[in-house]
Amino acid sequence: MTTTYAALLRGINVSGHRRVPMADLRELLSELGHRDVRTYLQSGNAVFTSDSDDESALAAGLERAVERRFGFTVGCLVRGAAYLRAVADECPFPAATLEGKQLHATYFSGPVEAERLATVDRAAHLPEDFRLGDRVLYLYTPNGLGRSKLAEALARPGLLRGVTATSRNWNTVVKLVELTRD
Repeated sequence: MTTTYAALLRGINVSGHRRVPMADLRELLSELGHRDVRTYLQSGNAVFTSDSDDESALAAGLERAVERRFGFTVGCLVRGAAYLRAVADECPFPAATLEGKQLHATYFSGPVEAERLATVDRAAHLPEDFRLGDRVLYLYTPNGLGRSKLAEALARPGLLRGVTATSRNWNTVVKLVELTRD
C-alpha cells in the first residue's frame, strides 16, 4: 500500500547554515526510492509517496542520506497524511481566526509527557500559551515566534532531551495537509 508522507527536516537553511538546496533534497528522496517527491519552501519540507509504513525507518534513512550527501547531521521527522490532518483538525486554538505567524506546531519524534513541560510557568507568559497533543505541541504566540518568551522557555536545554523537535508555522501546517491529501 502506498502512503503519502511529509518529511520535516530540522534547522536547515537558517541564516545560510546547514544548507540543503531543495532540488538536492528532491533528488535525494528519489534516490532513496520515494516517488512523487515535492518540496515546499526552503525550510526543509518535502512530500513523497512510499510503500513503507514505518515512519521511523523512513526518517532514519533520510537522516543517514542527508549526512552522507551534505556532511552534517539533521534531525528528520516523517509523518503520514492522516497524522498531519489530525494535527490540523485537533488544534485547540482558533486557527481559522489567527494569522499563520501566531500559531505553530512543534512536531516531536515521539510522545512527550505533560510532566516534562510542568516546569514552564504558563501564567508568566500570557497571552502566549501552548497545548500538548499527540507527538505535537501547539504554540500560540500573538506577536510571532521571534519575540516569544514562551518559545524560549520551551526550548530550554534539557527540557526535551532525547526528542527531536521541529516547528512549523500554521500556514505551513495547512499547506502540508493540502500537499499530502490522498
